[in-house]
Amino acid sequence: MIQQLQDIQAAAGATFDSDIPVSFGNDSEALEAVQSGVAICDRTHWGVIEVTGGDRLRFLHNQSTNNFERLKSGEGCDTVFVTSTARTIDLVSAIVTDDSVLLITSPNRYKYLLELLDRYIFFADKVELTDITDKTAIFSLIGANSNDLVSKIGLEAIIGQPVGNHLLIDDVRTAVGSGLATPGYTLIVPAENAAKVWKSIVEADAVPMGDRVWEQLRIKQGRPVPDKELTDDYNPLEAGLLQTISFDKGCYIGQETIARLNTYKGVKQNLWGIKLNGVAEVGSVIMVGEEKVGKLTSIVESDRGFFGLGYIRTKAGGAGLIVQIGETTGEVVEVPFLSRVSL
Repeated sequence: MIQQLQDIQAAAGATFDSDIPVSFGNDSEALEAVQSGVAICDRTHWGVIEVTGGDRLRFLHNQSTNNFERLKSGEGCDTVFVTSTARTIDLVSAIVTDDSVLLITSPNRYKYLLELLDRYIFFADKVELTDITDKTAIFSLIGANSNDLVSKIGLEAIIGQPVGNHLLIDDVRTAVGSGLATPGYTLIVPAENAAKVWKSIVEADAVPMGDRVWEQLRIKQGRPVPDKELTDDYNPLEAGLLQTISFDKGCYIGQETIARLNTYKGVKQNLWGIKLNGVAEVGSVIMVGEEKVGKLTSIVESDRGFFGLGYIRTKAGGAGLIVQIGETTGEVVEVPFLSRVSL
């Protein structure tokens, strides 16, 4: 099953770290494919939680930031799970089907979320949680020509639908959205069919892309991840995840704090991209002159230099701000994945 998939990937030049294909030895080609073609990235190491039962939408509605009660089968959304004080736990993609909701979680969060959600199921709740991570493969198609590729493999019916919408054809569930700011699709595939589906997509001219390129893209585009940008130190408004928050859905865990921050302009720091002139260490203090204004949370090196993500105090400024991080300087820039409260 998954081993067959990895055998195909290894034959194509993949190198692995803990069963994750880190690179296919073609990082430059994969980046080019994202810009002018289509790349395929194996995200099978991400978590998948299946939520079933008659109360599943109401339950998830009460547990995270987005409005689940408005969703119908065939639709989906991104949502953030937060603590009672609105500190971020994970950014999750939800897929609503006829009889379940599939939650695609970050790789290091699905077990924690499974335990957390289980604690909030009360005796009368008609909700069941199942970890189907090991039974599922996840592939992302990323790039300008993603529409052409899904047409080649018989999935053209999904083209033009809103982000989060999805279709099930031949046991492959295809959802609009790549998981990044770049256009694309996410395919949820039974593990036993993973090798066959991967092979058919590559044969349709998708360029295999390893996790190293995914990490480069997610930093340059601004997608926050747990343990770096999503921690107990930050809330979803600070993390630039305004698009995942419903302000008129009623009560949910962390709702009062988020509503208060939004109403009273209480966001004291924001996540930004930082174009750096040299290397810096994650966790380094961001300075403007002699003043500490934030912290660097991620950094990546590419053929165009170094790029980072970091939280910067609102009063210090935003795009265009020149900062000092360790021994190097940088310029604060907008990144396309994030949306923030207007100040």
